[in-house]
Amino acid sequence: MKIKEQLIEEIESAPDALLTETFNFLRFLKTKETQVQPTQHLVESASHTTVHSTGSSLLEHLKTIGTWEGDDLEECLKLVIASRGQAEFNEDNPFE
Repeated sequence: MKIKEQLIEEIESAPDALLTETFNFLRFLKTKETQVQPTQHLVESASHTTVHSTGSSLLEHLKTIGTWEGDDLEECLKLVIASRGQAEFNEDNPFE
């Protein structure tokens, strides 16, 4: 029996609450596949150094930040849209 047939067999005998959870998980997995993973080069180039800043120094720094520059705005927006998941809000909260 193929995996798809096994899944259908299990789906037919599962309660609706479990089907909803399974459906959401499957959509999450499918979305996760489409996300762009950072390359090792980008990870290595993102080295962080500790800076001890004060509130006033941060405000001064904000004055030097301009507006969006470059030609990759559309690419960035597509990445955000492709990598976000679908939120579902209902009365059942498993964490309570």
